[in-house]
Amino acid sequence: MQIAFKNLNQLWSYVLTETLLRLGLNCAVLCPGSRSTPLTLAFSQQVPHIEAISILDERSAAFFALGRAKATGKPVVLVCTSGTAGANFYGAVIEAKESGIPLLILTTDRPAELRECHSGQTIDQVKLYGNYPNWQVELATPVSHIEMLKYLRQTLVYAWERCQFPYSGVVHLNIPFRDPLAPIPDGTDFTLDGEEFFSGIVPTQLPSISYQLPEDWQIYQRGMIIAGVAQPQQPEIYCQAISRLSQCLQWPILAEGLSPIRNYADFCPNLITTYDLILRNQKAAQKLIPDIIIQIGEMPTSKELRNWLKNNNCLYFVISNSDQNLDPLHGKTKHLRMSVENISYERMECQNTNKNRYLQNWLNLELQVREKIDSNFTDIDELIESKTAWLISQILPPKTPVFIANSMPVRDVEFFWKPNNLRIIPYFNRGANGIDGTLSTALGIAYKQKSSVMLTGDLSILHDTNGFLIKNKFIGHLTIVLINNNGGGIFEMLPIAEFNPPFEEFFATPQDIDFAQLCTTYGVQHELISSWEQLKEKLQCLPSQGIRVLEIRTNRKRDAEWRKEIFRNLAQDLSIFESILKND
Repeated sequence: MQIAFKNLNQLWSYVLTETLLRLGLNCAVLCPGSRSTPLTLAFSQQVPHIEAISILDERSAAFFALGRAKATGKPVVLVCTSGTAGANFYGAVIEAKESGIPLLILTTDRPAELRECHSGQTIDQVKLYGNYPNWQVELATPVSHIEMLKYLRQTLVYAWERCQFPYSGVVHLNIPFRDPLAPIPDGTDFTLDGEEFFSGIVPTQLPSISYQLPEDWQIYQRGMIIAGVAQPQQPEIYCQAISRLSQCLQWPILAEGLSPIRNYADFCPNLITTYDLILRNQKAAQKLIPDIIIQIGEMPTSKELRNWLKNNNCLYFVISNSDQNLDPLHGKTKHLRMSVENISYERMECQNTNKNRYLQNWLNLELQVREKIDSNFTDIDELIESKTAWLISQILPPKTPVFIANSMPVRDVEFFWKPNNLRIIPYFNRGANGIDGTLSTALGIAYKQKSSVMLTGDLSILHDTNGFLIKNKFIGHLTIVLINNNGGGIFEMLPIAEFNPPFEEFFATPQDIDFAQLCTTYGVQHELISSWEQLKEKLQCLPSQGIRVLEIRTNRKRDAEWRKEIFRNLAQDLSIFESILKND
């Protein structure tokens, strides 16, 4: 396949995009701009093999790409012009690094002779993202020489690998182009033998290694497994692996609300989901201290659990293939750099199915506390924030992807998300835990998937309303369940809430936005929810196309008061705890 080129930038960009195509790239998000013209044209010419999605706002584009990478597990390319455009990617770069999501960022730039001379739309883009990328480099300025084209090809191969191995994350390539940027003849006369040149490129195969667990774990009766924050590409296999480990050791699984294991409850007879409430009872917290803990993935959100673990000096293991330090408590922790799915049980005896007293105590408490929670919510007709997460966990269609926003939604999910067998797929941005790009990430996850849902508060969605600009390019459906309590509900749970002023103005920050009007501006469907039955009706059967907002208006003060009340009442209900733990 002989291909003739009359423009140097066109040649360079073709080699770049064709290399990525053969490596397995199938999605590129492109932001409009002049300096990126060669790449934009090259990616547009790779359609439909590489989907090219144009998004105006760079911050929104970056989080949309992050969402696509979360949903597919494959690197997504981000392209922008020179100047401050790439700086708007920074929040998503940080989130991708902290949560291990593969992004390949291509910032285009002016050549060296046009830098440091006020040539316009020029900043220092080299190592723009500090230490956050797995790898970063500036490419050479394009040259029509076969050896330089080989250099470009192999640099792209390495960049693709570094997005995924030895751990997933960000790679940043800064790419200078000289004029002419449009595909007009510039004196170049080069013919490339494409079949020969690209013949050695194959999609990257990541290694799969089996690991043997320590045999002495089985001697411990008072052990527990913490299934932390996780969004695995194969949630069923992931949940089966955790369940097998639990049943082999006969230890309870304390499952974070953002772990898929809460939505595969039938896999896990030893599942504990009410640990945050259980540990608020001091007698229970003291009685349930373990001798050994295995944490799988990242630490759960629960501050109650973290404080309890911090005060217990037990053996602690973390199972994760991440290269990061996943122990914010600085305990006597050993990181086992592996995937729970690759555990080998060859030297372990896993025939014992008798539940020891420690495990049975946890299960009895889970049963009692879960009944109390369910009873409380069943009797509540008032629209309060916390009931939303509890209700959603029971009524969504099977296998629905759900993006859970930070601040109070993610905490209510941990406190109240009920175990189910619906195979719901939770997504989230818990790398840096910010509200940046909340809407855009959810749209990226929902894009081309089955109908998806997002649970968010009002401030999170207002922080990213430019995400709605994706609407005209959006394929699929996203229902946004919006808790509008006119401000930052999470701050109501903190001590600063007692100090007003300045609390309302500087912390709660009510915005007084009419979301019906906002949705009309973007052409998004809006509906005000007035009852739990109405919400059920809207969520039990989801549309297949478009974006809609289901707004639930609640009282922020009342939401916080209710949470504090139920936490206090359950922790003080000694009848639950004393009857179960008295013989331990």
